[in-house]
Order: sequence, then C-alpha cells, then structure tokens
Amino acid sequence: MNTEANYSIKDLEKLSGIKAHTLRIWEKRYSIFTPQRTDTNIRMYSNEELRKILNISLLNKNGFKISSIASMVPNEVAQLVASINLVKTENEDLIDSFILSMIDLDEPFFDKTFNSCIIKMGFESTIQDIIFPFLSRIGTMWQSGSINPAQEHFVSNIIRQKMIVAIDGIKSSSIQKQMQTFVLFLRENELHEMVILFYNYALRSRGYRTIYLGQSVPVIDLERVVHIIRPDFILTVATNPFSPKEWKEFKSNIDLLSTKTSIYLTGKPLQEFEIQTNKNIHFFKSLPELIKLVSR
Repeated sequence: MNTEANYSIKDLEKLSGIKAHTLRIWEKRYSIFTPQRTDTNIRMYSNEELRKILNISLLNKNGFKISSIASMVPNEVAQLVASINLVKTENEDLIDSFILSMIDLDEPFFDKTFNSCIIKMGFESTIQDIIFPFLSRIGTMWQSGSINPAQEHFVSNIIRQKMIVAIDGIKSSSIQKQMQTFVLFLRENELHEMVILFYNYALRSRGYRTIYLGQSVPVIDLERVVHIIRPDFILTVATNPFSPKEWKEFKSNIDLLSTKTSIYLTGKPLQEFEIQTNKNIHFFKSLPELIKLVSR
C-alpha cells in the first residue's frame, strides 16, 4: 500500500463527504489517523489513511458510532465493511464503496458493489443514479490532482467493459425490425465514451436498431454511413468544450446532416450555443426526454 501523503484534508472531505472540521475532531479525540505535516504545518494524508477514512465513513453512515469504530482493529473494520448489505444502503454509501474500490484497485469489491446496485435498482438506474455521479465526483478529484490518474482509469475501464457486456447481452431478436435506426457517434477529438455507450444500451434495450460508431468520428465518415444506412436519427454527446472554430465547423456539419435525418444533441458544452435552425435538430437533457422526443 502506498503510504506517500498525497491528500489534503479538503481532498478527504470531498472524497468521503465528511466535513474537515469533523475529521479534525476525530483525529484529536480518537487518534484514528496521524497525518504528516508539511513545512507550513498543513495536514497531508496517505493512501492508507484515505482508505481508512472511507471505511469509517461507510460504517458511520450505517449506524456504527465513531467511538466504537475507533476501538476496532483494522481487520475488524474491513470485515464489517465487507459484511454491510449494500442493497439496503443509500446512494452516497454506494458511491463511497466505489471510491474505496478505486483507491485500493479492488475489482472484486467493485463487482460486489455494482452487482448489489443492479439487484436493487436495475442496470439502467445503476448507471444513471450511481455510476455517473461517482464518475463526476472522481473526475473533479482527478482534475485537481487529488487522485492518481491510474486509479480513475482503472474504474473507468471496468465500467466501460460492463456497459459493453450489457449491450452485447441484448439479444438481436429483441431489436424490432419496425423500430427506427439510430447512428451514435462522438465528434473528432471527443473521447469520453461513457454517456453515449449508455444511450446505446438504453435505445437497444427498447428495441431500436443502433449503429454505434464510437469515439472521434470524422465528419466525412459519418456522412458515408448516413448515405449507406439512411438512419432515422443521429445522436451525439458533447463533453469537451468547443473553440469558436470547432463550433462553427460542428454547426455547419450538423445543419447539413439535418437535411437528411433528425439530429439529437446532448451535453453541457452544447447548452452555451444556439443551433436550432430547423425542425430536425433537437436538444435533450435526459433519457426520458429523448424517448419522448423520438416517440412524437
């Protein structure tokens, strides 16, 4: 286990959901952890201490008093965390469990938590209500340098794999011939695939035919596919912000494609711009909104 002190108390507050003031009280009253100090007397915490705080947070949220937790040996804490019935916990507890699995690079624990979520709420709700908030939370920490990028890649690749398995698990016979066809793609230099993978799953599970092109698709390739397939709809998700030049090119391409088929767009970067120049271009913010628009 890495013992290098990489986390400030503010990092711990963001990752665990426990206020920095409470962490200082626990540290002073129960000697649960002993942070290192910088030359300017700033507390810094190791990977092991972060894991311990996340475990304590999980137990505390499930009814264990901090005084009792403080008296436990590490193995006892670990056994209690493993024994918690995750099906009955709230979303924040589940997110804490995913963060623990990320910190320790513990795939079996990730799988246990993920499978518990699916039993409780189904695959679609697990992704929307648990996984996306979890990814948002660790994304903020990754950007600030509070977690190792390798840890973020570890869980992102597991989640991506699970989405692909779920998509593959939808039998071809369940895709109804009379249903319309979606082409799903990400624009050039757009590599964040999670959301569009989710829409691919959601649409296929509802019987739509989907043509999934994936990441960083050149416009000329998209145009060729549209010419061959003649889809009913094109769907894309924007995650990266646009430069003025990128936006001008994107808008021009979307306007051209909208003369041949309906375009569905989502993502925060798109909300900054006005692009609805005709009836074939639609913005949506959620899966229910997309299904409602498509069903008109």
